[in-house]
Amino acid sequence: MTDVAWIAVDWGTSHVRAWLMRADGTVLDRRSSAQGMGSLDRAGFEPALRALVGDALPAPVLACGMVGSRQGWAEAPYAAVPCAPPSAAEAVRVTGTDLDVRILPGVKQVKPADVMRGEETQIAGFLAMSPGFDGVICLPGTHTKWAHVSAGEIVSFRTAMTGEMFALLSEQSVLRHSVGDGWDADSFAAGVDQSLSRPEGLAAALFSLRAEGLLDGLPGDAARARLSGLLVGAELAAMRPYWLGQQVALIGAEALSSAYAEALKTQGVPSQMADAEEMTLAGLTAAYTQIYGEAA
Repeated sequence: MTDVAWIAVDWGTSHVRAWLMRADGTVLDRRSSAQGMGSLDRAGFEPALRALVGDALPAPVLACGMVGSRQGWAEAPYAAVPCAPPSAAEAVRVTGTDLDVRILPGVKQVKPADVMRGEETQIAGFLAMSPGFDGVICLPGTHTKWAHVSAGEIVSFRTAMTGEMFALLSEQSVLRHSVGDGWDADSFAAGVDQSLSRPEGLAAALFSLRAEGLLDGLPGDAARARLSGLLVGAELAAMRPYWLGQQVALIGAEALSSAYAEALKTQGVPSQMADAEEMTLAGLTAAYTQIYGEAA
């Protein structure tokens, strides 16, 4: 592993991903494990890192995500909006180890209260690859973020627990008996339209999925897609001040970003998509360059 110049790490709550990087900025190897922040105490981070990339150490490590939370390896205090995505100058160096490990901070908003860890690095990566972007960056996921970006700064942002709500409703509520594993695009679009038009009716619309399954034989795939549409539509209704009349970029998994793109399209809002992993790596690479200089 003599070719490894540094190690990029995205350490989330449930998983950790690492990229072994050459000096020229190319990826030598990609690794991951289920030893996320949620399964570790503070003493467990270094052994988890060594288990994952020990053969590439002591190459310097630059990390983002929940590893910098209060429950993480070392707390990296939030930067407050309006601000540029945190730079290498704000990275916190982990003490108590002979390894060179630095953690990028997250971003906070005081009112209305909101926080992000990890997404700010994806935003930094997007801005590094799309300089001059002015508009809204949506990051669909378990906790979807909507960030207003202007002049290279995160001006404000809001988080919606849409992904987590979908998981809870489809797996742990009475709706688990009604939803299938497939997808129906028309049913998703119908759910989006229903919630955008009448967001106050969301709770009743959700139970209708169960009732229609019992009384009308609503197919499970259609129920699953409409459930997603209802939740995404309610989210879009709440986030209208962010996307209305704005240039929108979506950073996330392709399938989920495509669903958001289709929902926005029904409102006449075009969007562009970027891969979340690619943007994370671009953000970490930009920060690494700030610390150690341009790649050879």
